[in-house]
Amino acid sequence: MLNKQIGFAWKIIPAWLRLKIIRATQDKFTVSAAAIITNGDNKVLLLNHVLRPFSGWGLPGGFVSAGEAPEEAIRREIREETNLELDDLKMFRVRTIRSHVEILFTAKAIGEATVMSREIQDLGWFDVDAMPEGLSRGQAATIKEVVGSKLHKPER
Repeated sequence: MLNKQIGFAWKIIPAWLRLKIIRATQDKFTVSAAAIITNGDNKVLLLNHVLRPFSGWGLPGGFVSAGEAPEEAIRREIREETNLELDDLKMFRVRTIRSHVEILFTAKAIGEATVMSREIQDLGWFDVDAMPEGLSRGQAATIKEVVGSKLHKPER
């Protein structure tokens, strides 16, 4: 009986108020998009980022803005930080790290990479077996998983 009354009360509350109640009572998440971007030589683009907490080098990416699709966010971030465009963009994995959702893509680079942002100290194209010092083990393993599988894939 109580559940029916609660259900009825919930349905007569205006939709905007229901949304506020739901958002106020749920955990909050940040969402970012990152990409493993390769060039014609199958090298991976890494950025030496000013704001990385433990190491500067890592995969390019950034936060998804409200109302922005993750695909749009990664394309925007890459364009703003490196002036590259992306081709063959594919979602690779989505994972949750505490209260953060990370959406990881794979893509191919179009154009010449140039540092375009004050957030970026340097950029480089790295062979899967010659990653820069300080790259996190997790990112290095993910890069090897993605790019290494492309290197060893039999041609048809």
